[in-house]
Amino acid sequence: MVSYIFKRLLLMIPTILGILLLSFIIIQFVPGGPVEKMIAQIQGHDVSSTSRFTGGGSDTMSGSLSNQSGGGQSKYKGAQGLDPEFVAELEKMYGFDKPVHERFFIMIGNYLTFDLGESYYRDEKVINLILEKMPVSISLGLWSFLIIYSISIPLGIRKAVRDGSHFDIWSSAVIFIGYAIPSFMFAILLIVLFAGGRYWDIFPLRGLTSDGWEDMTMIQASLDYAWHMVLPVAAMIISGFAGLTMLTKNSFMDEIGKQYVLTARSKGLSENQVLYGHVFRNAMLIVIAGFPAAFVHIFFTGSLLIEVIFSLDGLGLLGYTSIMDRDYPVVLGTLYIYALISLIMHLVRDVVYVLVDPRIDFEKRG
Repeated sequence: MVSYIFKRLLLMIPTILGILLLSFIIIQFVPGGPVEKMIAQIQGHDVSSTSRFTGGGSDTMSGSLSNQSGGGQSKYKGAQGLDPEFVAELEKMYGFDKPVHERFFIMIGNYLTFDLGESYYRDEKVINLILEKMPVSISLGLWSFLIIYSISIPLGIRKAVRDGSHFDIWSSAVIFIGYAIPSFMFAILLIVLFAGGRYWDIFPLRGLTSDGWEDMTMIQASLDYAWHMVLPVAAMIISGFAGLTMLTKNSFMDEIGKQYVLTARSKGLSENQVLYGHVFRNAMLIVIAGFPAAFVHIFFTGSLLIEVIFSLDGLGLLGYTSIMDRDYPVVLGTLYIYALISLIMHLVRDVVYVLVDPRIDFEKRG
């Protein structure tokens, strides 16, 4: 198993390179980059928003604008009439003065040391931004992940054992009703009902902590944190039960009908011994297979709208605003972190495979 883990770690290198290369190429063709955005601000006479990028204040910007030439051609939309030297200065400021391949290899070299560059618009290193926003996403993702898995797996097993019963029927109805409700719609409903929107004002509307949280005792701080987490976590888990519950149920039902289960029962084993001593190990393999995708979705991509609705400044919101602002270092930096986490989760999945079923040997598979 050790050699397999080592091989998988080596395989991550070309995978990450491929992801970054594809993303980098796509970004080169996306219109409205930072240089074009700055030019648009200049043409709109938005001097105040651009002065901090020139290093010389509004006087420097005014001087650059006064040197406009009448009709030079430019590769940037809206740059006609601007001084070519000023446009070149903008390119240099954003790192676009170098050839594409050189910029890519510089980026890869920096990423090896987790130097993800600096945001174009936030005057802060990308890695610091990610570390700053990560606790919010981890808070949402961790509690949602634990609640969904701790309820869905036992519920799926119970539904498989009592297939066709009244419990199976009404629980399926409840699960699919929850699945049919989009998370953001349920979040709005929770706000209307419980956050002072129209009826009760029980839970806070924004943030993960109250003012003065640092001065609270440990018990008070924990209760305040839990109080803020109730609504966003409830909104995230509402549609997460159906898929995992039904996957667990169907997997167990498939295993329960096999011959080895009949043999185990004929030996006089109790139902719990059959389920958790024999069926569980085989049935859980298909659930484990979907673990990496579920982990990444719950922790990162699935929380975007929830973060927006509840004003939670996490990684999902950071990635979305960076794409809208064409803040390429943040976009590529967050993508790099997402890819690393996803690949590590796939490796964790394989390790858990072996722990659940020691008969699996990845080193011998063809």
